[in-house]
Amino acid sequence: MEYKAIAKNLRFSPYKLRPIVDVIRGKNAQNAINWLSTYKESGKRVLPIRKVLESAVANAKSLDNHSAEELIVKEIRVDEGPTHRYHKPGAMGRAQIQRRRTCHIQVIVENLKLAS
Repeated sequence: MEYKAIAKNLRFSPYKLRPIVDVIRGKNAQNAINWLSTYKESGKRVLPIRKVLESAVANAKSLDNHSAEELIVKEIRVDEGPTHRYHKPGAMGRAQIQRRRTCHIQVIVENLKLAS
């Protein structure tokens, strides 16, 4: 059975989160959480990914009493959310558009026995 968790409108660019997500796709859920806990290179970016993954594991535990060792990360996606656009002054009196990108993270974990 699949268990899902979603986080929407996070104030991170999806382009910066996707390389981190690509590492944990297809791995054991407990190993992925441990890796995200020790990953220091971009600490702020790892936190929402870890929280969504822990939420999916908690959903599996509450619905069917599965532990994190029994689950694998079947699918994890970082999609683009709404972009907040605003202007800042530029050269020669022009206005430069600035884009504050947001993203949505979706995690689907699956029981290891059913995935085989």
